[in-house]
Order: sequence, then C-alpha cells, then structure tokens
Amino acid sequence: MSETAEIVLPTTKIKSVKKDPSKLVLYAPPKMGKTTVVAELENNLLIDLENGSEYVDAMKVQANSLNELMDIAKAIEEAGKPYKFITIDTITKLEEMVLPLALKLYKATPMGKNFKGSDVLILPNGAGYLYLRKAFLKVLARLESLADNVILIGHLKDKMINSKGKEVNAKDLDLTGKLKSIVCADADAIGYLHRDGNKTLVNFASSDEVLCGSRCNHLRGKEVTLAEGDDNGNIKVDWSQIYID
Repeated sequence: MSETAEIVLPTTKIKSVKKDPSKLVLYAPPKMGKTTVVAELENNLLIDLENGSEYVDAMKVQANSLNELMDIAKAIEEAGKPYKFITIDTITKLEEMVLPLALKLYKATPMGKNFKGSDVLILPNGAGYLYLRKAFLKVLARLESLADNVILIGHLKDKMINSKGKEVNAKDLDLTGKLKSIVCADADAIGYLHRDGNKTLVNFASSDEVLCGSRCNHLRGKEVTLAEGDDNGNIKVDWSQIYID
C-alpha cells in the first residue's frame, strides 16, 4: 500500500491571495485605441503581430512569423524575464500565425504523415481545427510563461443572436469556435473596450449582447474608465482601476 500525505481539511474560509488579473483579454473594434492604452502600462512589453504600433511610443517588438515570435520568447527568457506585463497584439493574428505549427503537429500523427496539403484546415469534418487549437495553446502557454501578467488583445467579431425573441447584434471576441471558449474560460478577466465621447471605457459587465466578465472582485460587473482625452488631443491613461495590487 502506497503512503499518502495527510490531508488537513479547512475549518474556516481561506483568504484569497490574488486581486489582479494574471491573464486579461481586451477586445474592441479597429482603431479604438487598444495599442495606445497598453503602450502606457508601466514595464509592459508589447509584442506586435500586426505592425500596428508604428505610430505609438511603446516598449515594443514586432514579430512577423511564428519563428520570429519564438525567437522573441527565447530572448525574453534569456534576459531573465524582466517584464511585469507582456501584451500580445493581437491573438486574432496569432491564430493565423500558428497555422504552420498546426500542420506540423498533424503531419506528426499516423493519420497525417502522408498529408500533402499545405493547410490543415481543409481536412474534412473540421478535423484540422483540433490541431489549430493545439498549436495555438502550445504557443500561448510559452508566451504566458514569460511574465506574471499577460494581456491578450483581440479584434471584435459582430454576430447576430436571438435575445428575447429579437435578432440583436452581439459583440464577441474574434477567435475560432472552441478556441475562443478555451481562451475565455482560462482568462481572469475579459473586457470590451469602447469609447464614450472623449473617454475610453472597458466593460466587464457581461450581457446577451457583449461577451465579458471577471473573476476579480474589483472588476466583476463593472465598467471602468481606462483613458480620457482633452480638447488638445492629449490622452491620459490610468490602469490603476484594473491593476490595483
């Protein structure tokens, strides 16, 4: 009989040990200022996958392929993981970027060793999406290991849903099917970025029309002001309502 450690069951509530989201997903329509606001976050490395940071002053590096992205990951690790935050801009582009890895993973299987195609997504019955998910999550896990806090920027996908008998336009994260569900389920907070006048707001209050939410008590069901501009075009960004610890 194997020895097992003695299990001590709690008799009182155990206090929470985390306040801030370790994994934050932010999504918004194009040109909403996603890159601008993350560029203002202190000690945040912006990994730009879409060449969208060229007009923004930021601590940034660009990756135009999966190989370049993995080289950046290796460099961060070799530097001793110096960043408190790492932002991936965008995970929508990352899904496209990992397709060569998805193909490689499929070809490494008995059923895929003789596959002659160049796109795993053409496999019948959607079988290739399994390998897309595996590739994406493998790369994402590597990136998440490089800092204590990771921000995943995504594009907006509009879709029509039935709400109380009416067809309404819903805001959703632009990722494929089950992959979106996995990423969102694993996130500590999901915020929908939008503007109201000169303010940039992040909504964490989920509804039928908007996919968002938070495990963090200070964000759950809230909408916070992340940035505010003045009449001269100056923008003040304040992350202190999201990262409070």
